[in-house]
Amino acid sequence: MNEQFIQAGIVVGVIIGTILLAYFVKRFFRRLIRKSMTETGRDVTNYQFLRHIAQVGIYIVGFSIAIYHIPQLRTLANSMLAGAGILAVAVGFASQHALGNIISGIFIVIFKPFKINDRLNIRNMVGIVEDITLRHTVIRDFENKRILIPNTVISDEIIVNADFAEEKLCKWIDVNISYDSDLKLAKTIMAEEVQLHPMHVDPRTPQQIEEGVPEVVVRVLALGEYFVTLRAWAWAKDAPNSFVMSCDLLESIKKRFEESGIEIPVPHQKIIFKDQAIKP
Repeated sequence: MNEQFIQAGIVVGVIIGTILLAYFVKRFFRRLIRKSMTETGRDVTNYQFLRHIAQVGIYIVGFSIAIYHIPQLRTLANSMLAGAGILAVAVGFASQHALGNIISGIFIVIFKPFKINDRLNIRNMVGIVEDITLRHTVIRDFENKRILIPNTVISDEIIVNADFAEEKLCKWIDVNISYDSDLKLAKTIMAEEVQLHPMHVDPRTPQQIEEGVPEVVVRVLALGEYFVTLRAWAWAKDAPNSFVMSCDLLESIKKRFEESGIEIPVPHQKIIFKDQAIKP
């Protein structure tokens, strides 16, 4: 009887110890991730993935030890060893998809097609990578909803990563003006507004500056049915700044156009009546 109580105490102790160890490991990695993000700005993808692996490993080892100390389950486990080969095959087939997700997750962490806090565009969905687990990648969209994509799926997709290799981003500012408007003045206004915006960065190299290459390029992009399309190339340090800058510029350019008498046209038609003799 005393031996049974001892065994039960060991099992309970192992389970409690496993849960506590997993909690402290999770807490340790969270502090490490927070410190890395705030102080050094380093990539925390590896820390996030290692945290998931460490927690899973702790639970597997801990509960395995607990099961081993239960005589009834130990006997059952020993009896199952005779069919271990068949069991391994069955488990292999059953866990094929799960193992594929784990391996894909490891490849993502090693080769880094994207990392935590990158902005992705995948299957017409845009969001920020929030976490990479053993099974799936968590993306937070701009409505604060979480999109869970299995690692095997996202590994086979064509991804647009706005933060891959270099965060600096070029934003096209397209504006239509009427054919009657002053084209040269409109281009000057657009270039000035881009240069004045605090989030705009000069994309020129020192050599281009010496050669006199303009900081902001504005060109005629298209001649439409009732409008001329102008495009300005504006640069920002990253995707969030690029979005805010483009919104601000559309507003400020519209205001300057109105003050300068440059028309932003709306669809219209001209009807021409020709003088013809009316036959009786």
